[in-house]
Amino acid sequence: MPATVNGKPRILLVTGSQPKPCGNTVGDHYLLKSMKNKIDYCRLHGIEIFFNVALLDEEMTSYWAKQPLVRKLMLAHPEVEWIWWMDSDAMFTDMVFELPMEKYKDKNFILHGWDQAVYNERNWVGLNAGVFLLRNCQWSLDILDVWATMGPKGTIRLEAGKLLTKTLKGRPEFEADDQSALVYLLTTKRDEWGDKVFLESSYHLHGYWVILVEKYEEIMEKHHPGLGDDRWPFVTHFVGCKLCGGYGDYPVERCLNQMERAFNFADNQILQMYGYQHRSLGSTGVKRTLNEYTAHPLEVDDDLKLLHPSFKASSSAVLQPQIQDENVMF
Repeated sequence: MPATVNGKPRILLVTGSQPKPCGNTVGDHYLLKSMKNKIDYCRLHGIEIFFNVALLDEEMTSYWAKQPLVRKLMLAHPEVEWIWWMDSDAMFTDMVFELPMEKYKDKNFILHGWDQAVYNERNWVGLNAGVFLLRNCQWSLDILDVWATMGPKGTIRLEAGKLLTKTLKGRPEFEADDQSALVYLLTTKRDEWGDKVFLESSYHLHGYWVILVEKYEEIMEKHHPGLGDDRWPFVTHFVGCKLCGGYGDYPVERCLNQMERAFNFADNQILQMYGYQHRSLGSTGVKRTLNEYTAHPLEVDDDLKLLHPSFKASSSAVLQPQIQDENVMF
């Protein structure tokens, strides 16, 4: 199979959740909404998607479960040019924005981050490893292997955590996590790996929810989808939230309420194609936005240009039938 689709690189978006259900049904509900959000974006942009609930390596748990999965999918799908990992607690909030893939033609690993924070400051949050793109090539398989060396649970992960806390700016004391390990790898072996890594900050490949979600109404008033940056964030990532319970940096209720707002903010961009929108960002209810008294109730003003071309063509055929004989009486 070709590595391109309609002239664009073939991308496989990969996400997943824990093997067992959440301790609360609300958590499962929002994981499902997050998955629906990803399916919507992938459907609109011709991206394939893979959802995983299996733990492929018993030693690589928690933060580290994605490394064996990404590696396995790269080998199983050589036709795919890029693997796009996205945490289950991250949502697309700009359904129009597309990745500037031409920008990365000479790179293999794309993450949200800042060169200054990673290479000069060695800040453990200088990049985010919850959303990234990895080119399907030998270089990527090699860096996955090196990256994973701090991941096995038990003594290795605990001792590596001590090293990371000692080495990286601002890192609390806890076992090794994949994000800190990647910052350490890039700063200690930049000559070996850094040339093929792109730290993206011109748009929100990872957008921190705390500083974004409360601004959605202002964003809708002043801007429009397709920008991807602070004006209309591409991805909103609920870092620090534990949807399935357990210890998190923020109260679960706050996380769930704000995740509802993020979902509806994105969902409005889907619903507008069919003449609906949510009554408010905090509401699951919807209202019509089309004129119900129009002579063509199915006619859609696709302002965001998200409707699939085949749907537009079929709609046009239905809405504008060709009459062969002008004298035909009905």
